[in-house]
Amino acid sequence: MVRGQHDGNGNRSEATAVRVDAADLGAELGSRATLVQFSSAFCAPCRATRRVLGEVAGLVPGVAHVEIDAEAHLELVRALDVLKTPTVLVLDADGRVVRRATGQPRRADVIAALGEAV
Repeated sequence: MVRGQHDGNGNRSEATAVRVDAADLGAELGSRATLVQFSSAFCAPCRATRRVLGEVAGLVPGVAHVEIDAEAHLELVRALDVLKTPTVLVLDADGRVVRRATGQPRRADVIAALGEAV
């Protein structure tokens, strides 16, 4: 179950850290980190984001990439305050959201964000 709060900018404190578990995602978390992508059907940047996150997850051991159809998971979208697609959440091994970004990420930025999670 999604727990905690964030300030809308991805900032968190230990007291309000947003946590997501495997049941929320419908997929297992990575042993070191998880890249969660919220996408929609007709979103061209979402397809490019899928490629970038898939490549990074394939390069870094223990990192999983989970893509969520935002339209089919509105309760989760609302709980995590996802306002547009693509939105990417970087989760640590315990499912805490450590970074959040909207739009198509660059590969180097994804790798840097993983540094905060592992």
